[in-house]
Amino acid sequence: MVEWLDYRRRRWPSTSNLHLLINNQTANTTSRASDHWVSVPTWGQDATLERLRADRQLEEALTHGPDPLHLVQVFGLREKAAMRYADSARALLGQAAEQTPESRQ
Repeated sequence: MVEWLDYRRRRWPSTSNLHLLINNQTANTTSRASDHWVSVPTWGQDATLERLRADRQLEEALTHGPDPLHLVQVFGLREKAAMRYADSARALLGQAAEQTPESRQ
């Protein structure tokens, strides 16, 4: 995933397309890549589109804070889904805080 984001930034540094997966046809627009273009490379892989989407949304919640309103605005999620991702991020952040060297003293 990180490799894709690095490639995307290098290949299309000034794109205004907010979609994670873009290609030559969509980089200069705001539309998404076609279902076929997106799904063919992932056939038979562990990294399904649904897993990539969920991973990206959780990463956003971990990076920018577990704010459901932010997730609604960035991804267009429904309120309940945004709350689930925010709750998961809060739990993961709490676990990470409990495991810091300062908390063990």
